[in-house]
Amino acid sequence: MTDWVPIFEDIRRRYDALVEALGAEDILLQDRVDKNRSLAKLTPLMDHVERYGRVEEELRLLEDMGDDEGEEMERLMGEEREVLKADLLSLEEEMKWLLLPHDDADDGGGMLEIRAGTGGDEAGLFVMDLLRMYMRYAERLGWKTEMVSCDENALGGSSQVVMWVKGEGVYGRLRREGGVHRVQRVPVTESGGRIHTSTVTVAILPQAEDVDVEIDSGDLRIDTYRAQGAGGQHVNKTDSAVRITHIPSGLVSQCQDHKSQHRNRLQAMEVLRSRLYDRERQEKDALRANDRRGQIGSGDRSERIRTYNFPQGRVTDHRLPLTLYKLESVLAGETLDELIEPLLLKERQEMLKNWGMGEGGGGL
Repeated sequence: MTDWVPIFEDIRRRYDALVEALGAEDILLQDRVDKNRSLAKLTPLMDHVERYGRVEEELRLLEDMGDDEGEEMERLMGEEREVLKADLLSLEEEMKWLLLPHDDADDGGGMLEIRAGTGGDEAGLFVMDLLRMYMRYAERLGWKTEMVSCDENALGGSSQVVMWVKGEGVYGRLRREGGVHRVQRVPVTESGGRIHTSTVTVAILPQAEDVDVEIDSGDLRIDTYRAQGAGGQHVNKTDSAVRITHIPSGLVSQCQDHKSQHRNRLQAMEVLRSRLYDRERQEKDALRANDRRGQIGSGDRSERIRTYNFPQGRVTDHRLPLTLYKLESVLAGETLDELIEPLLLKERQEMLKNWGMGEGGGGL
């Protein structure tokens, strides 16, 4: 049985300290914003602590009552004690969920990268299929999408697409989409009716704010060039496209989707910042003995996570495993949650198994 006393004391101490700090007249605006954010996260836990205390007190009073209350009263009191004990266990389980480690990056947006793997033109066509799936899913959840780059070819496919998805909880919901997505279908160019297997790689990076990553301008090489492919009258006429290289890491970002070189530069910097942030996070994760990503699979981009089989109209997620015969509605973004929700549940169940054990055992 968990000893909740020190946990309760820690929650109360932190909560009271935040309330006291927010009541100070000389508190700075940014400090107030930060502390209000922390208080919002701590308030649900504090509510559970108070509820737990009230139920525990009711149970103590019942157990302190004498044995001379009569047989019927004793029976009723016994039933009430069992109800209160069940309430305490339920509150404990709820608090375990609230105390699980929380990644602040989960609350923000993310950068979605979709790249063609094996399969040639067919892989490029599926890149665009997945792009439309995520755009429709984002629209359904009220998220905003912003294209960074898309080199769509004459067949309607693309070797690579980069897109921002911005909104509350984007990264936390989509980060499990990272990996190799396999498609099995008869290509439009196949005259013999044979099924081909192609792959597409999906990566989702957390959106990095200025406070997350510091970039020395002296570490950057910025090149401009003429945009290629679809893009309007500015294509091949002005050096509006921007490529930024971070020399120490070798990471490169580029943007050519806007007519303005200035806007392309800002977009490329935002992409570079998120890639550096993601790299830093992965390095930190690698040092942890119980890396959270290992609880639902490595998340490595070479790992096959899902298969879309068109002849059978099915989608299989190999991490669960789970098969849905809803291919069309999944690709329309309508039932993608039926694949995402079980992954969320599985991850949290694995984390609960290790609750309170070792590094990362609590969310405070």
